[in-house]
Amino acid sequence: MRGPGPDRQGVATLRRVTDPVWQPSEARTASARLADFRAVAGVEGGYGDLHRWSVEDPGRFWSTAWDWCGVIGEQGDGPAMVQGDRLADTRFFPDSSLNFAENLMAHGDDDDPAILFRGEDGRRRDLSWGELRALVARLQSALREAGIRPGDRVAAWLPNVPETYAVMLATASLGAVFSSTSPDFGVDGVLDRFGQIEPVVLFATDGYHYAGRYHDVTSRLSDLADRMPTLPRIVVVPDADQLETRGPLPNRSTTLADFLADHPADRPEFVRLPFDHPLYVLYSSGTTGTPKCIVHRAGGILLKHLIEHRLHCDVRAGDHIFYFTTAGWMMWNWLASGLASAATLVLYDGSPFHPGPERLFDLVDDCAITLLGVSAKFVDAVRKSGIRPSESHDLGSLRTICSTGSPLNPEGFEHVHADWKADVHLASISGGTDLCGCLVGGNPTGPVYAGQIQGPTLGMAIEVYDPAGQPLGTDQPGELVCTSPFPSMPLGLWGDDGRQYRASYFDRFPGAWHQGDFAQWTPEGGIVIHGRSDATLNPGGVRIGTAEIYRPVEQLDEVVECLAVGQDWEGDSRIVLFVVTTGGLDLDGGLVERIRSAVRAQASPRHVPAVVLRVEELPRTRSGKLVELAVRDVVAGRPVTNLKALANPESLDYFRDRPELNPQLPSP
Repeated sequence: MRGPGPDRQGVATLRRVTDPVWQPSEARTASARLADFRAVAGVEGGYGDLHRWSVEDPGRFWSTAWDWCGVIGEQGDGPAMVQGDRLADTRFFPDSSLNFAENLMAHGDDDDPAILFRGEDGRRRDLSWGELRALVARLQSALREAGIRPGDRVAAWLPNVPETYAVMLATASLGAVFSSTSPDFGVDGVLDRFGQIEPVVLFATDGYHYAGRYHDVTSRLSDLADRMPTLPRIVVVPDADQLETRGPLPNRSTTLADFLADHPADRPEFVRLPFDHPLYVLYSSGTTGTPKCIVHRAGGILLKHLIEHRLHCDVRAGDHIFYFTTAGWMMWNWLASGLASAATLVLYDGSPFHPGPERLFDLVDDCAITLLGVSAKFVDAVRKSGIRPSESHDLGSLRTICSTGSPLNPEGFEHVHADWKADVHLASISGGTDLCGCLVGGNPTGPVYAGQIQGPTLGMAIEVYDPAGQPLGTDQPGELVCTSPFPSMPLGLWGDDGRQYRASYFDRFPGAWHQGDFAQWTPEGGIVIHGRSDATLNPGGVRIGTAEIYRPVEQLDEVVECLAVGQDWEGDSRIVLFVVTTGGLDLDGGLVERIRSAVRAQASPRHVPAVVLRVEELPRTRSGKLVELAVRDVVAGRPVTNLKALANPESLDYFRDRPELNPQLPSP
């Protein structure tokens, strides 16, 4: 490998690699489900040939995917895809009918495991397919008695427990619309979301466990009930498998046990509805205004997740798949769809570092996990903790590791293969809540290069555009777009007439889906994402992705993590870097110089921050993502309009009124 250096524009060129960090064996490549799909599709060659066919003939590709995946429903006699005048108007399978929950529940034998749950507090609970079907049938009957009809909204303010999945399946079985968020959200955050969609039933918890503490939320639940007076019914799912709740219940509420009383454990029934029938409402996590309510279609989510699970992650019947997530992140919805591949879901609720950084690796061995999904931040935290899971754990069941949430740096790739498991497919994936899926991701039949996402997912015609909407070549950073229609494009935004939806994803580059990521192609055919394009830095007119700065800085032992923003300064823009130091270490001149030297050597002189400041904590969304835009607004003296989206809004005080950023303020 050779080190990076500045190109003629001052943008860091990628570290070049000579060898992949992982290459699948011939046997593994031949046995991959991707190879079988390619043969059924009649496409000769490798993954590149299959991807090319999938975007050149998308109607045939998605129709073949329906048949090969064994989607339960009626595909209809009409075309698989009807092209609209605009990309957003394209429709898939307009004559079809299906039920999302039916497809998720049709596979496993009654005695086989469907869900393995492990709680931070030591709880263990396993549900067989038969037990899951019985619970869904009881919920379905109770919801039907409560008057739930197709299109009604059912909301869940619940931890990552089996009941949350059962509620979703029962909701979808009736054609109602499911929406969820996690119990660590405050009342205002819940109201910002559920208040817009006006659910008919709310399922809520009375408490949850995290980082060794129990959090009682009964008072918040009562407050929420008072502030949603039109909500007809609240069903409380007690924490820790208790029959009774820990605190008093609000009006219009009942316990799950009482809600299900007198409803038998029969087989669930399924209402088949059009492909575009609404399934989920998910929420944008930004801090600029009330969250967007993104409405997703049932057929589109089903097909997209089937392709990503079976082809990109090589998920097979009987696999045990896990993603560290809460019910407030799209990866919860992604994980739930694993049931459609007859996989067993492994759930964990709590901190991934309690009581120590080995917690999730214990889970892999305990539950024989085959697919482990984590965030890039988790990988980096394990690396910095100094543990080597390969020396303390078996991990023999593990075939695939997925990483998302933020860019995974080259050191993360190397750490996983050196210290977790050598022969494992490490798939860095990226997409978003907006499409509830991936634009770019893994390929189990191809090589993995450190620091790179392997390439576009099937059916996604990915380009990197310059500001004028022209495709860029290798090593030229720009905007990540998709120029082909795909079935998990949202139906729209709740309460919108279509204008906000088009403005959010299509108006910037007509004829393309604009994701809002700053990315570039690599010579190996992979993709590197440098961060959100709306957080891109622009010193001297050169666009710089924040991830290009984070990587060299966070390699330093003295730095836990960092966040960079651009600040308008003397007619230009300068880079301000905030760092959280290890053990609260003072940020002296020597450390500042080491930070700047590392950035200069591993990125370019353009990337070197003009100001480096220490803070105690960085602000994050509740799904763990850094919120650079909120910090940028605070530094500029602008209000942050949606503090409820933050897990730790008080952390913004560390960035406010810093005299180092405003010469008119007195020095500390």
